[in-house]
Amino acid sequence: MRQWGRDLAMGVRFAFAGGREGWVRVLLTAVGVGLGVALLLLTTAIPNAMATRDARETARSDMTYSATRLKKADDTLVVGAITTTYHDKNVRGRELEPEGPKAPLPPGVSAFPAPGEMVVSPALKKLLESDDGKLLRQRLPERIVGTIGESGLIGSAELAFYRGAENLAPKIDGGSVDRIKRFGAPQQPSDPLDPVLILLILVVFAVLLTPVAVFIAAAVRFGGERRDRRLAALRLVGSDARMTRRVAAGEAMAGALVGLVLGAGFFLIGRQIAGSVEVFDYSFFPSYLNPSPLLALLVAVAVPAAAVLVTQFALRGVVIEPLGVVRTAKPSRRRLWWRLLLPVGGLAMLYPMIGQGRESGNFNQYLTIGGVMLLLVGVTALLPWAVEAVVARLGAGPVAWQLAVRRLQLSSGTAARMVNGIAVAVAGAIALQMLFAGVDGQYTERKTEKVTGMQMAVDVPSGSPVAAAKEKFAATRGVEYVYDLSEGYLGNSRTDPQNFAPVSVGTCASLRKVAKLPSCRDGDVFVLRPGDYAYDTKKIVKSGSKLWFDDSDDDKTTKSVPWTVPAGLKTVQGTTDADRTGRAGLLMTPSALPAGADRLLTGELYLGLDNAVPDALEYVRNTGATIDPYNEPIQFVSSLRDKNYAAIRGGLFVGATCVLLLIGASLLVSQLEQLRERKKLLSSLIAFGTRRSTLSLSVLWQTAIPIGLGLVLAAAVGLTLGVVLLKMTDTPVSVDWASVLQMTGAGAAVVLAVTLLSLPPLLRLMRPDGLRTE
Repeated sequence: MRQWGRDLAMGVRFAFAGGREGWVRVLLTAVGVGLGVALLLLTTAIPNAMATRDARETARSDMTYSATRLKKADDTLVVGAITTTYHDKNVRGRELEPEGPKAPLPPGVSAFPAPGEMVVSPALKKLLESDDGKLLRQRLPERIVGTIGESGLIGSAELAFYRGAENLAPKIDGGSVDRIKRFGAPQQPSDPLDPVLILLILVVFAVLLTPVAVFIAAAVRFGGERRDRRLAALRLVGSDARMTRRVAAGEAMAGALVGLVLGAGFFLIGRQIAGSVEVFDYSFFPSYLNPSPLLALLVAVAVPAAAVLVTQFALRGVVIEPLGVVRTAKPSRRRLWWRLLLPVGGLAMLYPMIGQGRESGNFNQYLTIGGVMLLLVGVTALLPWAVEAVVARLGAGPVAWQLAVRRLQLSSGTAARMVNGIAVAVAGAIALQMLFAGVDGQYTERKTEKVTGMQMAVDVPSGSPVAAAKEKFAATRGVEYVYDLSEGYLGNSRTDPQNFAPVSVGTCASLRKVAKLPSCRDGDVFVLRPGDYAYDTKKIVKSGSKLWFDDSDDDKTTKSVPWTVPAGLKTVQGTTDADRTGRAGLLMTPSALPAGADRLLTGELYLGLDNAVPDALEYVRNTGATIDPYNEPIQFVSSLRDKNYAAIRGGLFVGATCVLLLIGASLLVSQLEQLRERKKLLSSLIAFGTRRSTLSLSVLWQTAIPIGLGLVLAAAVGLTLGVVLLKMTDTPVSVDWASVLQMTGAGAAVVLAVTLLSLPPLLRLMRPDGLRTE
């Protein structure tokens, strides 16, 4: 161990005392390692960031949804939820009315806004003051008197506001308006995560971190050929082969140690940038991104150790002699059998969990992570063999093609290392895309798939005339038509009915929107064909039977109203609008209602929009806010996602974006290092009269051939892993080929961008004076 320490220390000294050549290599290695370390630190910080967001959300919770109502006191506050939507972004809003001097302040707010005033998040203030926020400003006309502090927000880009209000107490319903004594939900045991969601988390982390490890392993080998030639001098003064390898490992470790410092710096810079960036509706404050100390320590130890091990592994086939390096001799052909053991081993680890689904408990996390990583690492083992096998058979072609092919035949391993990371990332992305697409339907409730007919619904508040609300919406810009229906329920007894039939009441014109009526006049009653929401219609709606209009409110302040089912009711077919709104049961015209039954119905408006009018949705929401700020108009072209599933999917998108950025940056550094290694060769070719365009094309081919093979291999491994993961979750296997092409296309686009960015340095290197030496 003492000898190891001395040799590694000597390598570190060589790295820093080797002149310009040594410093350039250290810098290249450090930048590549630093980018990987920064992403590793960011990844270890994401769980803490998500936990902090959840804690902030819990700390500002204000709706109790409790049946027990608090009494007014000097420490109570009445809160009204007036959350709205603007351009598909959620705007969290609350009305506040303190009832005494000890009323609790929301987190992040220093003083209660008075009626006509509001405090807003910095992001919302910026939006309201911009041209993009003009329509939202009409909805929120109150004077801005302050901003919400960080402790009251879940992210730097969150849109939120608190505004002052008065006379809220009569509106308390325990749902949209409530009386509280403190902010923050009581601590309750959280429901255990679905086994499939746990599997998603495990796979996401394995897929995101494996390319990073591959990049770091490639970065510590930058400048390897020149380093090995320098090490020949050590053999000349008496060093043996083992000592030489240890010194080389020390040089790599020096670059890795500097990379750790750069990585910490990159992470701190990225941490600050994260405060002003929103990715897939997720934003964080810099203070959220604090990596776990234990995981950060693990990164600090693992990266230099990996540098030493990778260097030792890389030098196993290189003979460094006192008078030179034997590397250019024809190497032995790469063997395939042991490379296949990695993916086969990964499949063997995942196989016992096939068909488990969510019914058989949690998936074994060690087998899952190990199996996924072995399959992905298998790409890095198979790709050098595939590149060598293919380029060995390539031959005649234009000069640029021949230069590229000959270079690949001489150093196929170097070419494969450059694209290993992106191949692993694409394979993982394809598998995750298949898994998410397969289980999406289990965690997403889709309201509709088409935007035809009625597009929005509006609840008319109790006590507000439906006709007046209908006129307001009909006069709203972008509204093509409005029809109203009042809704209620018929029960089979006066008190505590056990069976119900839904009822919809409207004019003949309104009823024709939800049913295909043969004829209609005031006083008619129809029955919709049984559907999912028919409840007990067929059971209790019989000619001559007596039913009661039921008071749906819990307090039962209105008496039930009897109604006798007439003879000869016609059964009619529902329209698209009926399917969209879950319409079922009885359809009545106003004259068919018994006296007093209208008080037991809830008014509802349905709107069709002119899609040619920009921001028609926002005009409707502005009108809706003037009628009832507590109930936003419902849009029937959206979907609802399970909260945990949405959080995991959002985390994946954030992580995948960071990995793509790392791919591009690391490939660019690697490409520049390769060009630097070939400076004299390029200068020689230029001196002999080779065209610059020919050399540029040859560099493009040297990148295109390996990346083409890498993407084909990545697609095959990604599809295999995706199929296995779907079978593990007991989900029908289907391949979204558009997504597969999208993932491979994204990888190819990154490589193309890197190649184009490397052309200017290449042109600078292609000069005959590059042959000068000392």
